[in-house]
Amino acid sequence: MLTVRFELSNSRCFLFFAFLACTAALWRGPGVAVAQESNEILPLSQVRAGMEGYAYTIFAGDQVEKFDLEVIGVLDNFLGPKQSIILVQLKGPKVEHTGVVAGMSGSPVYLEGKLAGALSLKLGIFSKEPIAGVTPIQDVLNPPSQPPAAQAAPRQLGPPSDTSTRTALPSGSALEPIETPLVFSGFQPAALQQFASQLQGYGFVAAQGGTASPRADDARLVAGDMAGMVLVQGDASINSACTVTAVRADRVYLCGHPFMSLGDIQLPMARSRVVTTLSSNLASTKIVNVGGAIGTITGDHLTAVTGKLGAPPAMVPLDLTLSVSGAEPAKQKTLHFELVNHPKLTPLLVAITTFSGLTQNSLYGEGTTLHLSGEIRLLGHAPVRIENTFAPGDSLSPDGMPIALTVQNIFTRLFVNTFEPAKVDGITLRVESVPGRKSFVIESAWLEKGEAAPGETLRVRVLLRPYRGAARVEETTVRIPEQVARGTTLRILVSDADLLNRASRGFAFAGAGSGPTGLDQLIALLNRERRNDRLYVGLFAPAPTLLWDDKELPNIPLSQINVVDGRPTPGSVQVLRESLVSEASIPLGGPVSGVVSLNLQIR
Repeated sequence: MLTVRFELSNSRCFLFFAFLACTAALWRGPGVAVAQESNEILPLSQVRAGMEGYAYTIFAGDQVEKFDLEVIGVLDNFLGPKQSIILVQLKGPKVEHTGVVAGMSGSPVYLEGKLAGALSLKLGIFSKEPIAGVTPIQDVLNPPSQPPAAQAAPRQLGPPSDTSTRTALPSGSALEPIETPLVFSGFQPAALQQFASQLQGYGFVAAQGGTASPRADDARLVAGDMAGMVLVQGDASINSACTVTAVRADRVYLCGHPFMSLGDIQLPMARSRVVTTLSSNLASTKIVNVGGAIGTITGDHLTAVTGKLGAPPAMVPLDLTLSVSGAEPAKQKTLHFELVNHPKLTPLLVAITTFSGLTQNSLYGEGTTLHLSGEIRLLGHAPVRIENTFAPGDSLSPDGMPIALTVQNIFTRLFVNTFEPAKVDGITLRVESVPGRKSFVIESAWLEKGEAAPGETLRVRVLLRPYRGAARVEETTVRIPEQVARGTTLRILVSDADLLNRASRGFAFAGAGSGPTGLDQLIALLNRERRNDRLYVGLFAPAPTLLWDDKELPNIPLSQINVVDGRPTPGSVQVLRESLVSEASIPLGGPVSGVVSLNLQIR
């Protein structure tokens, strides 16, 4: 065994440890200076115009860089009552070249060597000087604990609008939150363009990026590093990126402004690695790769996003399988994604991910008929079954877009239910592509005779016009109920799925009027909706149907309607003038549209 002994004088010992400290600093990079900054904070009451200070952020790689700034003044009550902002001017060749950069929000600001706040706002567009707003550090470390209704309103979906429209201030003079880059990896710009208005309505700046392999030091965050929220991961990823303001034990404070004002949340937190900073006169932004998961985003409030280092929360698995009709099973492709489970985010994320996974795939081709099937598995409830067919259209919208919107609509209906949170265990989707455009229009329909007796079975013939094909006749039968009174006139509705859904469910089908009173009932209604690739023939009798919550009570006497109506909650009862007594359907393999109404006399 070899033993090495060192003997150092006090002066040599000091130089030796100084050398070790310098070596450690070089290994970590300039960011170590941030970690060694004083934890002492500077109260807002001590901030004065003319004070000079500095801030930290990353412009490229893992190198946390320092830039100077000067306090212009304090804007009291800017964000709201007792929510003030420090106005500063950034200085130095780099920030004067880039201006305030998307992704810089959360950069720690120091005045007199003390932590004073987080960079969070920017002033103006095409401004000649980089003017920014700083959220005071007391508000960052202690975000307002307001009830959800009192927090800043979340960004709503809607068409994009310019600054002057949103604020009613002269263009370029608004002090607004620094944009949060929403980094898309595995998504083509053409796919994102289809959802541009929704993304911009949320206030995001869509940016392309990539993924970085997890590192052992991902969770070793210091002020000035970058971290963010993971929304989608797997074969493609969507994440946001902000700068870390402070780390206190296992608590992380970043952004200096809300992500979406979601309040208390559970989203995965991941390390972000900056590739470079793109300088632009319109909007400079950081190009980043998402790194390994490092914990959970626990709060999204007015003055900061907060997180906790450790294990990330569970996400919702989505498996999307693509195949071509008639091809060998080996040629099908399955993509795997994981998405956050949140009512405001999941429906849009499912739509974007499904659309991109479908259209940015070698098995996908425009001009084909697409058959969608699958299920949404919910904890403690029956699964929601999905099945529909979509034919290519003549518009410039991609043929896969209706699939994305259909899935988004189903998830929206599940997540906005007022009964209980929808806890999604997993999503399985399958899209089969059939060459050619298969769609049908109902041109006419007729009965084999104009009258029938109770209990009789009657043939119904329907003339269908396929897309660019010869007309064809389909035939089915309807049976007249035994209890129908003689002399009654029945109505036979030959239609597509949507029109029969509306005729038999009224306003409930559109989400108004009577409806389910629980999640199980909502799932049952979703699973009962008819499929659009079938021709339907419905037989209606002139007897009222009472729709009460999710229950359909056909042929109910008027006396009973008068007794029931008014007793339940107002609006939970709907009365239809007809009752659907029977129906038949014919699968056609492509979407059906149109309607023909026929009268049948009972002799």
